[in-house]
Amino acid sequence: MRILLDTHILLWAGLKMARVPGVAATMIDDIQNEVVFSSASIWEIAIKRRMDRNSPIVDARAFRQGLLANGYQELPIDGLHSAQVQDLPSLHKDPFDRILVAQALVEGLLLLTSDRMVARYPGPIQKV
Repeated sequence: MRILLDTHILLWAGLKMARVPGVAATMIDDIQNEVVFSSASIWEIAIKRRMDRNSPIVDARAFRQGLLANGYQELPIDGLHSAQVQDLPSLHKDPFDRILVAQALVEGLLLLTSDRMVARYPGPIQKV
């Protein structure tokens, strides 16, 4: 199975934090699964680091390299992903979350999220 991690779960998994929910950790560790991260998550991390918000202070470049070195696959944003956003219901205003949902729909990925609002979108989404 191909799974796409939302930014929170990606950070927790990439930084080896105990906050990764059990079911997500099991899915990430399963060698049968392909773990995917979106370039949108790296963009979000870079922006939040620059804004110095209440988020883990991690260098986006180094974090991305670490993910790739550990076998995570990167999913770039393309025009089809961007266009898919127009069909999403207005459940959530966060553009980063919306593009992750769109990517999951277009690519047939299971999106793992810790966000209850994101989990309300139709499609291959699992709240963990």
